[in-house]
Amino acid sequence: MGSGVGRADVDGAEGGGGTAPPQQGGAEVRPAPEGVGVRPPQEGAEVRQFWEGLGLPGLVDVHTHFMPERVLRKVWEYFDAVGPLTGLDWPITYRGEEGERAALLRQFGVRAFTAMLYPHKPGMAEWLNGWAVDFARRTPDCLHTATLFPEPGVASYVRRAVDEGARVFKAHVQVGAYDPADELLDAAWGVLAEAGIPVVIHCGSGPAPGKHTGPEPIRRVLARHPRLRLVVAHMGMPEYEDFLDIAERYGEVRLDTTMAFTDFSERFAPFPRRALPRLDDLGERILLGSDFPNIPYAYVHQLHALERLGLGDDWLRAVCYGNGARLFGL
Repeated sequence: MGSGVGRADVDGAEGGGGTAPPQQGGAEVRPAPEGVGVRPPQEGAEVRQFWEGLGLPGLVDVHTHFMPERVLRKVWEYFDAVGPLTGLDWPITYRGEEGERAALLRQFGVRAFTAMLYPHKPGMAEWLNGWAVDFARRTPDCLHTATLFPEPGVASYVRRAVDEGARVFKAHVQVGAYDPADELLDAAWGVLAEAGIPVVIHCGSGPAPGKHTGPEPIRRVLARHPRLRLVVAHMGMPEYEDFLDIAERYGEVRLDTTMAFTDFSERFAPFPRRALPRLDDLGERILLGSDFPNIPYAYVHQLHALERLGLGDDWLRAVCYGNGARLFGL
């Protein structure tokens, strides 16, 4: 992420796990909102009560992180240490072994989830994609996830990942510190646009900006590849309205809810309430994302944060299940 935030090398592997908090110059750690890092005693029942009350068969979560275990351990070490450096307490709510974490998502009723993983340097993406093939084989409810990086040969290994069954890609402009409009990626974006494979992309400048974050690089990508199915992670935090503009212009662009609207994120990147009608209008292209397991609050809080937007049950049904199910043919 910006200025190296959230980057950790593990035998040459990237240790990013999603969003990292903004750098605040070594500020004193601020108290977290009530409920941060706390799991309700009956959380499985609470999550299920939410989607059952909407008449849904479960949830589709397009933004969950599974990656090689030694990499994930480094992610957790980073977040454990980050509080004194940033002034934001970030406890990892869902520590546990890989199988335990997958089982917990199933207990919540998540019918399909992803293995968001991504490199920060050349030569990593193919290794991560190889791991992801094996993970998808042993985890049938995970949407086979792959990644990419601007480097020679990227179009070839992206095409190979698609041929091997990848159903979604992850790109992280902040951690990778690259321009998504880099010419090295042009052919790869073309492969994914032609195949109709969604790409969940962390491209917003929050919570820590990077050299190539923000809406302008994404506009350049879409000018060349208007049919590319980009899913803007975190609703484009904090440039929410800019990314809503992009979604309104390009019919294949979607946004995921990951960490947006939660008490945690509203402290430093509040969603503008004037934009709620636009969020409503784009309801068929908003997807549930959580950042599980690296979130500093209970999973159910993301669902309650969506509910309290007041956009209605039909909107919630689409966001929490219908849109993802349609996008991935579930």
